[in-house]
Amino acid sequence: MKTTNYYNAFIEVAEDCPIDAAEIPPIKDKEKTAANIQFEMIKNNPYKYTSDDVIFNVYTVKNKIGKKGYENEREKFFSKGQACMRSSPLTKRYGWGVHSNSEGKIAIYDVDSKEYKKFLKDKTLKHVKAMRSKRK
Repeated sequence: MKTTNYYNAFIEVAEDCPIDAAEIPPIKDKEKTAANIQFEMIKNNPYKYTSDDVIFNVYTVKNKIGKKGYENEREKFFSKGQACMRSSPLTKRYGWGVHSNSEGKIAIYDVDSKEYKKFLKDKTLKHVKAMRSKRK
């Protein structure tokens, strides 16, 4: 199985992120977006879920997959490579950095917060940038 998980890592917001302080992703047309689902899951449960858990949950919500066959569906989903949190709208557009602890569990931090700045300076973490929205 492939994975999107990082360990002891910090995903910094994208270089071309259009904002200076994090925003809560808006709901569009009365329907939650992938960004809303990710935000609520991570913000309300810091260090409870891995990136794989979050990415797969978005897939199950968007595709209305129930608990029946959940494990089988997850195995099939991760049999191919999936986009990680570096490509999440949270890190690309809405100004949230993602910290992964030693167990691969994640939490998000406002780009303008003290915690975010602390993680930026932490040399014990692997640092990666979120993917840019536009090509250079």
